[in-house]
Formats: sequence, C-alpha cells, structure tokens
Amino acid sequence: MRRLSFTAMLLAAIVPALPAGAQGGQPPHAWLFGTWTGGLFPAPRGISAEACLSQPVVIFTRDLVMRATLTSQMFIQRVIETANVTPEGVDFRFAPEGGGAVGDALGLPNPGQAAGFGCASPNALRVLRQGPNQISFPDCKDFPNPLVRCPAR
Repeated sequence: MRRLSFTAMLLAAIVPALPAGAQGGQPPHAWLFGTWTGGLFPAPRGISAEACLSQPVVIFTRDLVMRATLTSQMFIQRVIETANVTPEGVDFRFAPEGGGAVGDALGLPNPGQAAGFGCASPNALRVLRQGPNQISFPDCKDFPNPLVRCPAR
C-alpha cells in the first residue's frame, strides 16, 4: 500500500510539471494543430468552416508546418526539427532545406519560393498566442496580420 501511495504522489508531482501540450503523449505544439487563415491579409470576420477550410493559409501538424503563398497553388511545407514551448507560444526550428527552395505538399520542388515565413531566419518561426483561436508570427514580413483558427464544422 505504501508503494502505491508513493507512486501516486510521484506521478502527481511530475504530471503538472510537463508542458501543457506534452501531456497525454502530445507534442508541445499540439494546441496549434489544424488550419489557420489570415496572416497574409486580415482574417475575415464570421467566415464559415467550409470557406476557411477551402483556402487555409497555414496548416500545423505533428511533423510539418505548411503555408500558402500568393504565387503558387501548392503549399510550401517545412519539416519540424524542434518545437519549444515559451510563455507566449511556441518557437519552431525547421530542418534545413538545400538551396533555399523547398518541396510542396506533393514533394515537388518549388524553385524560387521562399523557404521560410519571411522571418529573420528561414529555419525558425516564433508563434505568439494572442487568444484561444488567434496567433501571430512576430517580425515575419510575409505574415503581417494575425491568424485565426478555422472554425469547426
């Protein structure tokens, strides 16, 4: 009985110390998973789920961050190397891409496409949480406006 109570106390002490997104086997950026609109332009107010999901600007997954551009129909994808939780949001470090061009969602090269998000480093992205469904990419010239999460259907 003592062993069981000791184990329970140990777990109670460890679990709250984990980052919010890391509980339950989720990565620290799990709260970002899904599709986001805005960023390039101000996010439309009252957009329907169907309209938002038909033209997302950024998509966050466990291993990738994909972004739309104005000059290509295909998404540029970046492979997440690390995701570190900060008090304000998440800092991403992406796997380096050769030659500045990256593959699209089908793995085809996008010559001339910027590999990053218009930030100081093409292999880094800082995401700031501005509300439960609003984020921004500070100091990223390609995303001067906040992004909002696409509503659920």
